[in-house]
Amino acid sequence: MHALVAAMMALFIAVTPRAAGAGDLSIAPTDMKAIGTVDARFQSYNVEMVEVTGGRFWKPYARTRRAFDERDRYSERAPIDLANARLRRLAAALSPAYLRVSGTWANTAFFADAPRKPPPGFDSVLSRDQWRGVIDFARAVDAEILTSFAISSGSRDANGLWRPDQAQHLIDVTRALGGRIAAAEFMNEPTLSASNGAPAGYDANGYGRDFGVFRDWMSRAAPETLIVGPSSAGDVASPSGPGITTRDLLAASGPGLDRFSYHHYNAVSPRCGGRDDPSQVLSEEWLARTDATLAIYRDLRDEFEPGKPIWLTETADAACGGNPWDKTFLDTFRYLDQLGRLSRAGVQAVMHNTLAASDYGLLDEKTFRPRPNYWGALLWHRLMGTTVLDASVAAASGFHVHAHCHPALHGAVTLLAINISHDASHSLAVPLPSSRYTLGSTRLQAPTVQLNGHTLALTASGKMPNLIDRPMAAGSVRLAPETITFLVIPAAANAACF
Repeated sequence: MHALVAAMMALFIAVTPRAAGAGDLSIAPTDMKAIGTVDARFQSYNVEMVEVTGGRFWKPYARTRRAFDERDRYSERAPIDLANARLRRLAAALSPAYLRVSGTWANTAFFADAPRKPPPGFDSVLSRDQWRGVIDFARAVDAEILTSFAISSGSRDANGLWRPDQAQHLIDVTRALGGRIAAAEFMNEPTLSASNGAPAGYDANGYGRDFGVFRDWMSRAAPETLIVGPSSAGDVASPSGPGITTRDLLAASGPGLDRFSYHHYNAVSPRCGGRDDPSQVLSEEWLARTDATLAIYRDLRDEFEPGKPIWLTETADAACGGNPWDKTFLDTFRYLDQLGRLSRAGVQAVMHNTLAASDYGLLDEKTFRPRPNYWGALLWHRLMGTTVLDASVAAASGFHVHAHCHPALHGAVTLLAINISHDASHSLAVPLPSSRYTLGSTRLQAPTVQLNGHTLALTASGKMPNLIDRPMAAGSVRLAPETITFLVIPAAANAACF
């Protein structure tokens, strides 16, 4: 109890304004220059194909802290209930968004009008009713669908060439149901084809041949649908040894993308052999990993598809279902800092994996109750608009400041200030009154988070709580260690924000 009181007092002190001091970092919200814009659906999410069909997916960690057995990495799950009122209400609160229905399991999913066993060359079945559920969900929550198609041996002719008949059936049914596929990737993660359902021996030349068929078919069957790709993962700055690289794929396939996509995870989870220490999560090196991955794929984009917008179509802290701490406040620092970094770098869409499955889900997969990352996502959606500003704050180790125009208030600027230091406060000299939203927790690996000292949770009836700001006078704003703060400056009168 004493620790809780002390923590709450520290948070109260942190939100109390004082006169600007000599050591404060100065900001000039009125004069911040626009440095770019992002897609209105910038912050988006994945619902994996296996969630829609049901099947074996990454098993959530047990509540008890026992040693993890890699042989116990999967668990069987029923299809997700996309008609659930709570799920729809919480997803709609993040809209507009892209809804990506893909993942490794999409590479081997057979589309059928009625439930049945998968035919040879496929591992699962996506039924018409299940796909109708995706379309209805997307319509209800204002999400645009991005998907990919089966590429396993069952989708090929006698010569091993990819056939578009399954994809054509999905397109036809989508239209018949009144839906729309806004964007499509040919397949999920072709760089990892040796382990994700592609035929044995699949290589870059095979991909180039198949992508040519896909590109030509798309131009006839769905010219309104964006072609996105290559949906790569795992490339490194200096590749060596066996394996397919994105450079090989792009050289073999030639141009033809409307959006350039890639995947990024900071690490792999214990389910796939990862052994990361949570003590490194609030470090500059950990948070900068997303920059290093973007640099690799941006260079490839510039070389092979110059000028095409970049989409990060799958990302989270750790691949293979997430790290044990990904459902806690500890991962919210990475989640929000990544959005800030990538928006500043010009990435147009970031699709978190997942909305509500395993430990990296924004929502608990059984109850659909929001986790700390969801509350961070909601604040980003409500407070950070599509115009990206240069915050022009002097660099300070352990302290990051991102700036956007507010999405609704003309002329207003929103700052996102992230203090990853364990023991050092930072202060901003804010020349105008502001509204403050500070996320903190008495324990970094807690499953809950406080906003300005009050725990965020759905009401007893399942409704969204009010996200109440704390008014701040002009002056010095102190930012406590291990906190995340959004500062809205309504009177900034920034010319880029009208």
